Amino acid sequence: MPAPPEPPDPGDRRQSCRAGFRAAMPYSAVGFLLSMSFGIVAREAGFSAVAAIVMSAIVFAGSAQFAAVSIIASGGTAGAAVAAAALMNSRFLPMGIALGPSLPGGPVVRAAQGQAVIDASWAMSNRGDGTFDRWFLFASTAPQYLTWIAGTACGALGGDLFRDPSRFGLDAIYPTFFLALLIAEIKDRTTLAVAATGGLVALSLVQVAPPGLPVLAASLVALWGLRRDRGTA
Repeated sequence: MPAPPEPPDPGDRRQSCRAGFRAAMPYSAVGFLLSMSFGIVAREAGFSAVAAIVMSAIVFAGSAQFAAVSIIASGGTAGAAVAAAALMNSRFLPMGIALGPSLPGGPVVRAAQGQAVIDASWAMSNRGDGTFDRWFLFASTAPQYLTWIAGTACGALGGDLFRDPSRFGLDAIYPTFFLALLIAEIKDRTTLAVAATGGLVALSLVQVAPPGLPVLAASLVALWGLRRDRGTA
């Protein structure tokens, strides 16, 4: 187990927090609209407004929440919805493993800090050398969490004004958001090949596989990309 990182200088900590907060603003705005569409979809699936808001506060993961709601809306069981949500969130396991050595404290303390891991914050806090800036991570996640809950509340409580997601283009926000994250990670031919292959794998399975499985299958392509990257190192 690598030694825990040295405590940062208070000035560096404040600088990281400010940078993380500023970097999170565009994602917070998009997250607000995305979670608003979730609130709408959840109400249409039979959730109460309180249930939709509580789900956003506890789960705080768009892909898992949309997958669970879509299963329930199509007549699936709560167990199937939970299983699909767990599959969708399985990506956080390797993300947490990568982050772990950059977090100080014992297992419980590091697990608590790991709750701040979301896709955008995790990617932006990566220093590029295998380590992560945890204060940047915390500061960039905090505003996104608040706007995620606020957006869900607006969508769930908005009444008939927001009942049609396509009316304001809310149905296009979710795929656009993750496409922007993907584009930012494409830096060379290897990452481009991995992204394209993973996308094709997901598309080929989305009509025939249970929710969540296409994403898991596509994520396995990243192992191929890692092998190629090590082979050329």
